[in-house]
Amino acid sequence: MARPTMAQDIERRIKELILDGALGPGDPLPTESELMERFSSGRVSVREALKALQAVNVVEIRRGFGTFVGSLSLTPFAEGLAFRAVVRQGRGEPGLLELMRVREALETGLVGTVTVGIPAEDLAVLRALVAAMETEAAQEGRVARPTDRAFHLALYASLENHLLSEVLDAFWAAMGRVRASVDDGRQDPAVTCAQHHEIVAAVAARDGARAVRAMRAHFDGIRTRLESAASA
Repeated sequence: MARPTMAQDIERRIKELILDGALGPGDPLPTESELMERFSSGRVSVREALKALQAVNVVEIRRGFGTFVGSLSLTPFAEGLAFRAVVRQGRGEPGLLELMRVREALETGLVGTVTVGIPAEDLAVLRALVAAMETEAAQEGRVARPTDRAFHLALYASLENHLLSEVLDAFWAAMGRVRASVDDGRQDPAVTCAQHHEIVAAVAARDGARAVRAMRAHFDGIRTRLESAASA
């Protein structure tokens, strides 16, 4: 195994600095000069480490103001997923299908939990989103992706798990970027609306098994089309 470079070692130590100081997004970090002194390293290595951490949102460099803890968002993760899937899809491999299967596993594994204690206001949001889907289907002949995306994020809001929301949204974003370059055959919007309506009905009835079945049925059409495309 190759030994880490000086810059990689500094990356690790900056992360430890953030953890040890219980720092969060927006909190200031030592200046470049202070980091050089603290780690007994040169300017080039420190800058290389900071740029690498900035690329994954661990730090944010504000010119003229200093260096701060970054947003820690999963945007780079989503972009990496999307790029990997696009490359594989372009080579005739099932890149999009793989993304969809992971997302399906996450959602079917979680939706039953939602039925335990979803508040009335969340149900109202979900019903409003289904109504918006029905309007879009009638007026435009399709369900807009932002509406569909908002539904799936709102569905798990009651779990109050910020990381979960980010991971699901990262998979959604990655799938959207891949689907923009791949014709996976759009589903009948009436079917899409009906499936989302059934998910809400199952959740409202607090029926976990029904909710899992409804979510799995929602993915069946997408999976079937992608599997057919992969075997073509």
